[in-house]
Amino acid sequence: MPFLPVTRKEMEDEGLSQMDFVYVCGDAYVDHPSFGAAIISRVLEAHGYHVGMICQPDWRNPESIDVFGEPRLGFLVSSGNMDSMVNHYTVAGKHRHEDAYSPNGETGHRPDRAVIVYCNLIRRKYKKTPIVIGGIEASLRRMGHYDYWSDSVRRSILLESGADLISYGMGEHSIVEIADALAGGLRVQDITFIRGTVYKTRDLASLTDEAAGAEGTVRLPDFETICQDKHAFADSVRIQYENTDPFSAHRMFEAYDGKTFVVQNPPSMPLTQMEMDDVYALPYMRDYHPMYRRLGGIPAIREVKFSLTSNRGCFGGCNFCALTFHDSGGGQRDDEGPGFQGVHQRRGWADRGIPGASMQSAAKARRLCIPAVPVSEALPESRGRSQRLPRAAPRAATASRREEGFCPLGIPV
Repeated sequence: MPFLPVTRKEMEDEGLSQMDFVYVCGDAYVDHPSFGAAIISRVLEAHGYHVGMICQPDWRNPESIDVFGEPRLGFLVSSGNMDSMVNHYTVAGKHRHEDAYSPNGETGHRPDRAVIVYCNLIRRKYKKTPIVIGGIEASLRRMGHYDYWSDSVRRSILLESGADLISYGMGEHSIVEIADALAGGLRVQDITFIRGTVYKTRDLASLTDEAAGAEGTVRLPDFETICQDKHAFADSVRIQYENTDPFSAHRMFEAYDGKTFVVQNPPSMPLTQMEMDDVYALPYMRDYHPMYRRLGGIPAIREVKFSLTSNRGCFGGCNFCALTFHDSGGGQRDDEGPGFQGVHQRRGWADRGIPGASMQSAAKARRLCIPAVPVSEALPESRGRSQRLPRAAPRAATASRREEGFCPLGIPV
């Protein structure tokens, strides 16, 4: 299966005059399941939608997002695998010297606050076209939030970017439901019912009237309040964390000036083992696009090219980690199916994340603040699978890595 189109000519060569979706991404184009853009675009393709990729557009040139023209259903926007500010700056605010997700590790290929910049760029050209934002940068800023870089409380990125929807956390379910709703003729303003999404509205009655289905909806402290009161801000964050479990979470909303309301639906339900198998069995090229070869390649692929995803998430909910807030925590695991057949197809792996995989059967032990709960109670043993899976790789596995010139951790193979 070839890479998805990156130019108008490639789109036309496929017999298409218009894309269903155009994906604008802050990373270079790497078609590997370790990259969120690759998963979302391939999932949409598997459901019959045509997706064009615009990776690292020149944000100083408005024409850079017009490669394919206006998409039939909408634009998808992400900063990439990393938050663009973390990608650019150290904790001391100094510029980083390398960007592993850009050609040859060069910096300067994406703007600060990439999601906002890309959305504003799109809005200049296409005033009414739906924009759906996602990825780590959008997910962690879906409500009013403290911004380390400006040392201030900022509004939801949904308002700052001018986008229509946020698909937060793991987006395989929500993006397909959004696509189906748009393809069915539903206006993007009416897509208010999909789990794993955040939308904006001016209709307060729909959020507070229990007769209209608002039972269980939680009102967060207003944005103006959390800007002035640290205790109110802490309370808002606590409520949001308490509603990250997809099985028990409530819908929440936050008011801005008493007129605009940002509404977060409960998180998407986790993938089943079969669904996870299907996602990782999609026809990824597992490499960066050939257009980057003469530019030195994409450094980020080196550590993950031969990796396999055995599980997702973490049940821990530790105070110092944003993972639970991003992907709703818990544990999901890949079955020993198509994903692990790749061990034999590629004759080896470089990384599989064994320590994290040990947590997979402890997903029910939610919201722990380690080490508040005794390990024996929180972590039921489940070492058998973690010990069994590595043996699936033949001992002669290293041949393929020699062919690729890959040498993990500098150890000769």
